[in-house]
Formats: sequence, structure tokens, C-alpha cells
Amino acid sequence: MATTELTKRLIQSAFVELLNERSLSKITVRDITDRCGVNRNTFYYHYQSIPDLLEELCISEVDRFVREYPNIRSITECLNSVMEFALKSKRVVMHIYHSDDRRIYVDTLWRICDHAASLYVNAIMAGSPCCEKDKAIIIHYHKCACFGLLIDWIGNGMKEEVVEDIDRLCFLKMGSLEALIRRSQENPIDS
Repeated sequence: MATTELTKRLIQSAFVELLNERSLSKITVRDITDRCGVNRNTFYYHYQSIPDLLEELCISEVDRFVREYPNIRSITECLNSVMEFALKSKRVVMHIYHSDDRRIYVDTLWRICDHAASLYVNAIMAGSPCCEKDKAIIIHYHKCACFGLLIDWIGNGMKEEVVEDIDRLCFLKMGSLEALIRRSQENPIDS
């Protein structure tokens, strides 16, 4: 690994350790550099600011999610995979969510929900003669539903008992995607 990448990983790792300990507003560049043993100039060589570091870290989390979840075949799996991913770093997520830089995490969650919903809908619609516009609408709907449930869950403290409620909701919703596909095929739109 190149020295630059190694240094960036050290900075990111120190930042995550600090986020596990305290809120984002209580973390300074000096805290990060002291923790990872680099000087401030090195930090600023790689990042313009702490929000810049946070954004790069979130982007790498999206990439990691995409690698860890290459297939999602049910809405339950879709939601549970994102929840499981967030629970692995619960304190970090909560500290970011309750910070002034929350938008960065919200954007990350949106991209993760887009990936998960796209995988789910594409898996169910494989081989289905549904028009691309309807498919895009259906993916967008599932992305929004997933995002809304998840942002509400995070905002309420990421309580694990919500998983049962979401599993129940997914059970109640079972077959709705197939019904959307069927209606799209029965009443196609002009592209």
C-alpha cells in the first residue's frame, strides 16, 4: 500500500475511534493527529477539513456496503442489510447523525438505499417485460421507503426491537412488487 494511502487510513481510523468515544463537534484536527501520530500539515495535505474527512469516510462505507451486499432478493433483506450495516458502527452513526454535518451521513444512507433497492427490484424484475420508466419509478419508491424507515429508525436511537416491526411490515407488504410489475405489464406507458 502506498504511503499516502496508509497515512489516509491511519487518519480515518483515528477519526472513527474518536467518533466511537465522543460527538463529532467535540473532535478537533489536533485530536485526530495526536491519535494517529501525524502532524497537522499531513492532515491538511489529505483533507481540507473534518467534514471533508467525514465525506470520504462515508463514500468508502458506501463502497464497502456495495462489496458486502452484491445481491439482495427481498425487501426484508434490503432493509435488514442496511440496518445491520449501520448497527456495526452504532455509536459512530449516532454521533454523525446528531452533528451539524448530518447531511453527509444522510447522503450516504440515500446512496446505500439506492443500491439496495436497485438490487432488490432488478432481482425481482429479471426477465420481466416491464418498461424502463416504470422500473425506475418502482426503484425510486423502494429507495424512498427504505430511506424513510431507516432515517426514522436512526433518529429514534437505532433500537433493535424495530427490526421485528420491519420484518412484520415486510411480511405484510409481500407480493406488492410483483403486483406493481403485473400492473405495469397490463397497462404499459408509451416511452
